[in-house]
Amino acid sequence: MLEAKNIYKSYGDLKVLNGVSLQIKKSEIVSIVGSSGAGKSTLLHILGTLDKADKGELFINDQPVYAMKGKSLDAFRNQEIGFIFQFHHLLPEFTALENVCIPAFIKGAKEAKAKEEASKILDLLGLSQRLGHKPSQLSGGEQQRVAVARALINHPAVIFADEPSGNLDSEKAKELHDLFFMLRKELKQTFVIVTHNIELADMADRKLLMKDGNFVDKVH
Repeated sequence: MLEAKNIYKSYGDLKVLNGVSLQIKKSEIVSIVGSSGAGKSTLLHILGTLDKADKGELFINDQPVYAMKGKSLDAFRNQEIGFIFQFHHLLPEFTALENVCIPAFIKGAKEAKAKEEASKILDLLGLSQRLGHKPSQLSGGEQQRVAVARALINHPAVIFADEPSGNLDSEKAKELHDLFFMLRKELKQTFVIVTHNIELADMADRKLLMKDGNFVDKVH
């Protein structure tokens, strides 16, 4: 489903990624761990097309991502890739339902259809009573679940999560971790997760260790 080949990335004289290769299967949950500065988030941003490698190849659903540019790349990212970050990045002036609808609107979905789909996802995530609430009216865990719903709205091929539970207490973090596996079961969703949370990393189908810009040990 996802294949990256020999990914290199430098910022000036600083080499961040040194020939990283990775294959992800559909419905797989893969965690990436390692110390700060190992290259984890840089790799995630490159796999998610938020940044571009200096050298290498990237395929998602057999499509050569690096051959895309401009609007075609933007459309591919919108439709095939979901993102969850440490901070939810919800727009404060919009309700939970409206925040979730935004990627669907960008895709060109009609308002009624987008809201119907967003409502279904929020219900699946246990937020059916929070559709009209703005972010300031939601708990930290609820805000992050809204961010998960927003990542899911266009039924992406893969969701990239960068420290998704890093801003949550231990109880809410566990709820979020369990949610990822529920979504894999219910929606066959694929996740690639960068995390320092050992519990979450150990739950994954595979845990990959990064050091000095490459994988050094497939932990399991």
